[in-house]
Amino acid sequence: MTETANGPLTGVRVVELAGIGPAPFAAMLLADLGADVVRVDRPDGPGLHIDPRHDLTNRNKRSVIVDLKSADGPPAVLDLAERADILLEGFRPGVTERLGIGPEACLARNPRLVYGRMTGWGQEGPLADTAGHDIAYIAVTGALALAGPADGPPYAPANLLGDFAGGSLYLVVGVLAALQHARATGTGQVVDAAIVDGTAHLTALVHGMLAAGAWQDRRGANLLDGGAPFYGTYETADGLHMAVGALEKRFYAEFLDRLGLTGEVPDRDDPARWDALRTAVAVRFKQRTRAEWTAVFAHSDACVAPVLSLREAPGHPHLAARGTFVEHGGLTQPAPAPRFSATPGSVRRPPARPGADTAEVARDWDVRGLAPHRKGPHR
Repeated sequence: MTETANGPLTGVRVVELAGIGPAPFAAMLLADLGADVVRVDRPDGPGLHIDPRHDLTNRNKRSVIVDLKSADGPPAVLDLAERADILLEGFRPGVTERLGIGPEACLARNPRLVYGRMTGWGQEGPLADTAGHDIAYIAVTGALALAGPADGPPYAPANLLGDFAGGSLYLVVGVLAALQHARATGTGQVVDAAIVDGTAHLTALVHGMLAAGAWQDRRGANLLDGGAPFYGTYETADGLHMAVGALEKRFYAEFLDRLGLTGEVPDRDDPARWDALRTAVAVRFKQRTRAEWTAVFAHSDACVAPVLSLREAPGHPHLAARGTFVEHGGLTQPAPAPRFSATPGSVRRPPARPGADTAEVARDWDVRGLAPHRKGPHR
């Protein structure tokens, strides 16, 4: 590689079979942490149908183009798998087996390989072969039912909860755990990361509260789902919003003080009076703009913050001071996370353009079956 690799995964080789959604994000996370990720793109996609220069999930990676349906395509992937520590794929169950690059074929070439499989429904079960997207996966786990007003429909938080939290992050945890096992024993394995499994796992705390009688199985009636007036969002005078999370009593006292509601207000410990308390808080927030309220609650323990848009977030003083967002190649983007004191990750390369790194990868990985791909507008 022309750039100096860094991060705790420096030296780890990863093959990513190109797809969209959670698998590319998982591979990006591994790459951010220093892994040498080679993305195997197909001649005609897939992709997000945006300029590859802007697909940040492909940063810190290198790309080769392989036609998986050609005679020399699968052997090239097997050559890469033989030299890799981890392989990630996000196809429907059975697809890589039919292509000749499934777990059995890859592990035969490299018994230490960790073969990570990313799907929505998992590798088995009645819906395993069915198409789906984030919203359907989180719907059946009960997670989607948590978001939204009590008197309205549930809403999906983009595809962050299923694809990335329940999917990508569980795939990364799984393959890194399996990599540890492979290095200790010399034996690789298959990691079945299903979005339904990961998302269900995320609801463990809520299930515990439900079993204890501390959570009602309906939306907008609980401490953390907008039911409590001291944990939610409020509109300001300029039509923007503030987020309130004043759960603990001492934080709530400071919240009321800064809000100017230290007089008689409905008892927060009486759910029957929550509607009245919410109305009082809402009326007060409507009297000032978001910027004014941000200044009022600045540097306090009231647990109140402005609700910022994606374009506004990088300018937040705290995020700016920490470098939570960085600029690389003219693109403002989230910085690698988490942070390491001895082996920090970094943004080393811009998003990989399909096929642009074929010759470099062939040399570095000593894979002679890779041929430069000359077709396409993004070379």
